[in-house]
Amino acid sequence: MKTMQGLKDYFDFQRPDDIRVKGTRVGIEHILNEYIHNHKTPEEIEQSFSTVTLEQVYATILYYLANKETVGQYFQDWLDYCEKAEAEYDKNPPPFVAKLRELKAQKKLVSEVEQI
Repeated sequence: MKTMQGLKDYFDFQRPDDIRVKGTRVGIEHILNEYIHNHKTPEEIEQSFSTVTLEQVYATILYYLANKETVGQYFQDWLDYCEKAEAEYDKNPPPFVAKLRELKAQKKLVSEVEQI
């Protein structure tokens, strides 16, 4: 039976705002999002990430549960960043996205006119 390894055996602490599951490109925030917000089981989470093992999922959840204040703040900072980035993207989309939105609005308008 394996015992719980040290944190550095499970995570790469690249920066204070970037903690990844060791040997993957998966940030712990993605696993925590599935666990906290989407209420997925560790087994379901493992299936969502092809490079993450069940042991790594459990290690991430345990790390969160054992350090709710600091890891919870890390997770909240990530959520805040995502929300801000999404709002900025919506406000200033790339030209091709703006064009697609314009075409979609025109299509909707034509559809509404045809229904009259």
